[in-house]
Amino acid sequence: MSDTVNASEALRPASGQDAPHTPGASVRPARAKGEPRFPDGPKADPAGSHFERRIRSFQPRRSRVTAGQADALQRLWPAWGFDIDGSRRLDLAEFFGNDHPVVLEIGFGMGEATAQMAAADPATNILAVDVHTPGQGNLLNLADRLGLTNVRVGNGDAIILLREMLAPGSLGGLRVYFPDPWPKKRHHKRRLIQPEFLTLAATRLAPGAVLHCATDWEPYAEQMLDVLTAHPDFENTRADGGFAPRPAFRPLTRFEGQGLEKGHVVNDVLFRRVPREGQAADRA
Repeated sequence: MSDTVNASEALRPASGQDAPHTPGASVRPARAKGEPRFPDGPKADPAGSHFERRIRSFQPRRSRVTAGQADALQRLWPAWGFDIDGSRRLDLAEFFGNDHPVVLEIGFGMGEATAQMAAADPATNILAVDVHTPGQGNLLNLADRLGLTNVRVGNGDAIILLREMLAPGSLGGLRVYFPDPWPKKRHHKRRLIQPEFLTLAATRLAPGAVLHCATDWEPYAEQMLDVLTAHPDFENTRADGGFAPRPAFRPLTRFEGQGLEKGHVVNDVLFRRVPREGQAADRA
């Protein structure tokens, strides 16, 4: 997963005093039992029990939300955020207010790299999905501060988004940067990049769209390369069939820098969506 930053806990006030407000400090607003954390913001479990139980590639992470992140969630979620509940199919042109190509990013962490890429390429819309509430708030805050209009933030399971809420061929690209490597062998089945996921993703990618993955866990990188190479809907953008150098458009993240300092090797794989012969372009 991308890196996260946990703010320090705010100091407890003395009895009868108001809590001091420290910019950037964590906030835990008082709320009644059962009241949602952010009434107009992301839901804890947007899809609920509407879909089948299955092994997931992610685990929701609970950590403190800073005042700035909470403010962004309250102000901006109704306009720029959405819950992945599987109840509707998104009209991406209407959603973004233009017909620019849309790239789906699964797992954006704290959103710094996402915001940088969005700022550098305003003609590309980024549909960024994660389940980490502080990261969702941070990305919304960054988008607001930078004046970005080409970012929308999704909360929930990307599989449900792909399967239930996106039209066939609607995506101009897919990015999966530093997903959870699930290093233990018994957990490998939880890894996102599997043949079944690629088959689903291929139906939502337009011909020629690029699936770009990056990881600092070498065994997972090898698996990514193997399953993508074997999949009939994708072809390697590298003529030698190997890993690609980090493209200039993918920023060097703090998480990646920490891994490099520890001697980790970061590998990028970029594969292009190719239609199979006789395959219907509009398959569901």
